[in-house]
Formats: sequence, C-alpha cells, structure tokens
Amino acid sequence: MASLRYVLINVLETLLRMLPLPRKTGVIAIGHPGRHSPVLLTCNYHLTVERVKKALRGLDCYLLVANSRGVNVWCAAAGGLFTHHDVISALKTSGIEDLVEQREVILPQLAASGIEARQVQQQTGWRVIWGPVYARDVPAFLQDPRHKPPAMRQVSFPLRDRVEMAAAWAFPISAIAALVLLLVWRAALWPLVLLVWGIALLAFASFPLYARWLDAKHDRVGLVFFDFGRGGIQLILWGLCVLALVAVALLSDGFGWGDVLRWGVATLVLVVIVSIDLSGSTPVLKSGLQGDRLLRVRLDAGKCKGAGACEQVCPRNCFAVDRGEHTASMPGAERCVQCGACIVQCPFDALAFVDPAGTTIPPETIRRFKLNMMGERRRSGVEQEQHQIRR
Repeated sequence: MASLRYVLINVLETLLRMLPLPRKTGVIAIGHPGRHSPVLLTCNYHLTVERVKKALRGLDCYLLVANSRGVNVWCAAAGGLFTHHDVISALKTSGIEDLVEQREVILPQLAASGIEARQVQQQTGWRVIWGPVYARDVPAFLQDPRHKPPAMRQVSFPLRDRVEMAAAWAFPISAIAALVLLLVWRAALWPLVLLVWGIALLAFASFPLYARWLDAKHDRVGLVFFDFGRGGIQLILWGLCVLALVAVALLSDGFGWGDVLRWGVATLVLVVIVSIDLSGSTPVLKSGLQGDRLLRVRLDAGKCKGAGACEQVCPRNCFAVDRGEHTASMPGAERCVQCGACIVQCPFDALAFVDPAGTTIPPETIRRFKLNMMGERRRSGVEQEQHQIRR
C-alpha cells in the first residue's frame, strides 16, 4: 500500500511539478533515531520530502523539513526562497536541538547557492555538512560524511529525468489547450493533446543531441544559429513537425494541405511554448532567459587558501583542490552553470563573477541578491519578508 501511494504521489506531483507543492515543516523521525543519530535537512517541496524519505528507508536518522515556500531545493535556493534564515529557523524552532547531542546538520548540496553555511554556524552553533546531489546517494554518504566522491557531487540529466521534465511541461500545456478546444474546436482536442506530449517528449528525449549548442559559451565560436536565444532549436523541432504533417497529407486522403497549414501554425505555437526555456529546464545548463549565463567565475589565487568549499558544492565538478599546496583551480570551468554556489560558500571571497565587459560582481552581491524567474537579481524573498516585518 505504501509503495502504491509513493508511485501515485510521484506521478501526480511530476505532472504538477511547475507548481509550488508545500508540506508541513518540522522533524520527521526515520527508523528509530537516538541522541547521536545524524540530522538531515531538506526543503518542504512535497515530492522532494517523499523521495528523501524513501531514500532513507532502513536508516535511523532525523529528517528536518525547512520552509522553501513549497519549491524544490535548487530553484528555491537560487531564487532566494530557501536561505540560511530558513535553516536557522528550522534548527531553532523544530525541537531538534532537544533530540540530539551532536551539532552537525547535513544539507542538500544544491542548496549551497542560497544558504550560507557560515551564517548557520555563527548563529546556531550547528556545523553544515554538504550532502550529495541526489537523495539516493545519502545512505552511502552517511557511511563516511567526511568524504564525498566526485560522482556524488555532480548533477546529470538522464533519460528518466528528461521524461519527467517533458511530462511537467506537457501536462499543464495540454490541460489548458484542452479547455480552450472544448469551446472552439472539439474535433482537434485529442490530436492536439497528443501533439503536445509528442513535442515535449521529442524535445527532452533528444536533448543530448543538441545540448552543446544550447550552451551560451558557443556564442563565442560562431554557432549562433543553434543558440537558444536565437530560436535555432525551436526551428529544428518545428521543421520536424511540419515534415511529419506533410507526410501525413501525402499518405492520407482525409488530411489536406489546408490541414497542414492549420496544424503547422498550431505546432509552431506549441513548440515555442514547450521549448521556451529548454536550457533552464535542465540541471546542466543555465537558463537561456537569464543574463547570468554569460558570466564566468574568476578565481583570485592571491586570496585562495584551498579551503575546498568550492569543490564540495560545485554541481558540475569544475574545481580541483590541492590540499597540500592549499590552492584551488578550475580545470572544468567550461562545465560551469553559473549557479554561484562556490562564490557564496568561499570563506575567503576568492571567487567572483565577471561579466562579458570585464566588470566584477562581488561575492556580497551574489549572496544577498538572488535571481528571479526573469533572471534579474533581487533581494531574496526571505530578506524581503524580514524587511516588511521590521517595518
């Protein structure tokens, strides 16, 4: 029964993934935890909590759910909806301090772009340990929390995740389209719904074939036609749809050229909507709608002390730390997704963003101002709430 419930939650909440889906915050006891059991913290996005609970099955630990406004970890942290203020509040008000003697909390690595570990320790006495990117790796990580291999630190976008993202786009679009067509064009309802799902699955399933062309770094080597911002990928997807429509017209007596024209316009609209932010719908590329995709991380070797925070929080394994020489380098800089986690966590401010004009964006700006959906840096939602309370 529990397994069926988990499957139903995954299916339903994957279809509704674009919406905030909060659950109650607080402490969840996993197994039979004691006073020396590990404490893990996650956001209050319902699907995330369910998946983390499943990954922790069979372990004895505490799971602390903090307020992220019902948004998943990475999006909430990047957008200022999940910050150290929320972690501090959870640690101080949940009662977890009365349940355990140790003062270490394991946070999801993808929260590092919004949660300042130093602030958590300074204000609560709890030391932050950055856990793995994926919940499935938590049991292995808990065997040796001091050592997190590169495979646990790096995000990926396998076929299963791509299908989930296709469903997350296709469901709301097809639902809205169906409601409209019920009023104006009922005969086209099911063909259009199937078309939406087909376009979404095609766009995301084929992602590895064109992923490198979506990368803004290719702007500098002339592959401008395939840049997301110039619509190259949309034109290719639409062209494939039009070819399919032409083939149907040639092979079917009941489907004429007028139908090709009407459905060609419909597919153009659907392709644009479904692929409005292909790169931003992945964990391996920066959103094509955000100017931050053109930034690069600059490492100041004079300030770097080799603390290693950058290596522990980078979701693309861009950094290498020489602990003998106490230095860091960026051999994987071309993989950077400009999340800013390394900048937020560096205790010596040795990292900063630099824009194409050569202007430096200081660490304090990255820590205080987060990206909204339009790619503009604004004061984090939590800080805005606190500002309103003070007023």
